[in-house]
Amino acid sequence: MKKRLLAFDFGASSGRAMLGEFDGERIALTEVHRFDNNPVTVRGTFYWDVLALFHEIKQGITKAKALGDFESIGIDTWGVDFGLLDRHGDLMQNPVHYRDARTAGMIEEVCGIIGRDELYRATGNQFMELNTIFQLYSLAQKRPELLERASRALLMPDLFGYLLTGGQASEYSIASTTQLMDPRTHEWNKGIMRRLGIPEDLFPDIVKPGTPLGVLSDDIREELGVGPVKVVSVTGHDTACAVVAAPATEEDFIYISCGTWSLFGTELREPVIGEKSLRYNITNEGGYGYTVRFLKNIIGLWMIQETRRQYRREGEQYSYNDLEKHALASEPFRYFIDPDAPEFVAPGNIPRRIRAFCGRTGQ
Repeated sequence: MKKRLLAFDFGASSGRAMLGEFDGERIALTEVHRFDNNPVTVRGTFYWDVLALFHEIKQGITKAKALGDFESIGIDTWGVDFGLLDRHGDLMQNPVHYRDARTAGMIEEVCGIIGRDELYRATGNQFMELNTIFQLYSLAQKRPELLERASRALLMPDLFGYLLTGGQASEYSIASTTQLMDPRTHEWNKGIMRRLGIPEDLFPDIVKPGTPLGVLSDDIREELGVGPVKVVSVTGHDTACAVVAAPATEEDFIYISCGTWSLFGTELREPVIGEKSLRYNITNEGGYGYTVRFLKNIIGLWMIQETRRQYRREGEQYSYNDLEKHALASEPFRYFIDPDAPEFVAPGNIPRRIRAFCGRTGQ
């Protein structure tokens, strides 16, 4: 008997809905919907446009339904970001983008409370200002009223699942990106949360990948004309999905997953947490079957994506193919930039920043 499943894959610049069909031997994939993911800056804060993205989920469900019935829905997204729900279950504000400036300096502040070595040994996560722990600590320091009013925080794939079903859970692979999870017990480290002023029960319990979350709510079913389709908490982190799909046949393999970020690493049965992994700032994140993705985050295609967005803001509608042609026509190795330089992290006018970097470095 054929199984038909609908998967939503959200990246930091675009998303897509894929209809998968399995006949017992082969998997066939059909792209039914593709859309842009356009964050929005409002009064100096950089937000994800979560309502627009939820609209795209509905569009994907509608287009998939036109091709026939399907049994379940799974959603993966980028890591670390979250939405806050009030006591009525309503979203308090649009989720803030991990590139927002609110986490500037938060690593130093948190490590002044919990030493870097202690925090790494407790969570196994690399230190990046965008991590959930630093976002929440920033709220505790600057917007404590939000945390006081919040009854729940849901990471992005869990949030979309909640909006579809009303069910609440924290899926293991996405929870592992927060720097708040114990990589050995697969539970929230409530001791760290207490010490940082983060409510201990802010997140729902962590569930393993593949756990059913619920069925589409009555209002969604009525609006879209679909039946009681299951929504499953799949490996909610997009890199975890990429790794479980990698066609490796041996235990010992290395992968590179390239997108807005490039992830370089391997898949292990147990975390590697020690002095050397801390020194090289290598992270331990979760995968399907409670595996560990031992990897390094590398600046990926972010600068190209944000450059294209800047040109679009200026009225120039360049495709990625257009940008590649311009690059190939240019004189090679004339200028050198450091993609890890701090001025390239935040959203904005990347071409102008590149010119400023070259001027500052005498090029």
